[in-house]
Amino acid sequence: MHHQALDVLIVEDEPQLATLHAEFIENNFNLRVVAYAATLAEAKSRVISHQPRLILLDNYLPDGQGIELMEQPAVKTPGCSVIFITAASDMHTCSQAIRNGAFDYIIKPVSYKRLRNSLERFMQFVQTQRSFKVIDQSSVDALYNLQSKQFSNEPSAKGIEPNTLERVQTLFVNQPSRALAVEDIVEQAGISKTTARRYLEYCANTQFVRVEMVYGNIGHPRRLYRKA
Repeated sequence: MHHQALDVLIVEDEPQLATLHAEFIENNFNLRVVAYAATLAEAKSRVISHQPRLILLDNYLPDGQGIELMEQPAVKTPGCSVIFITAASDMHTCSQAIRNGAFDYIIKPVSYKRLRNSLERFMQFVQTQRSFKVIDQSSVDALYNLQSKQFSNEPSAKGIEPNTLERVQTLFVNQPSRALAVEDIVEQAGISKTTARRYLEYCANTQFVRVEMVYGNIGHPRRLYRKA
């Protein structure tokens, strides 16, 4: 069944960027941009007049911070989601946006791969919302997981470098059934033990691998890692 496109409001004070976002959104998803706002004041009135299903919200606006928009009743309804975009890597704004129910949080400059990931989850979220007639624990979990997926599939953790991460992850992809120890990673990826540990923990936190404890006869359990 074909649903009509969902309405999007883009709040961004750089016109070229707003246009780029709009083209990307409309070319790749069943979404249509119904309005633009370049200031917080415009955003407040357009939210009321258009009642968008999704807002792409930039935080730094000429007349204030986009995050204030999230306090508006029209934005707080369950029928409106916000993908929050900001150059501030300050944790305070980030946690405030999450507390206010941002669907996702993207740091500028916007990576389109990251935005695509976010919009795919949003479309799935809407789809999932429509398809549940009964709300039970598993349907709540599905919605919750779509909304609060690890904020990034791209490394943003401190000290995690994309090429090394890829090297480590490839080892698991190539040997999916093997449980690898830190030593195997050191040897096969050619990195130090400390580095190997850091990347393995990152892979475990992002649920790329799962951790298995093996209790040998030497007392200390060994941590082994296997592709999740």
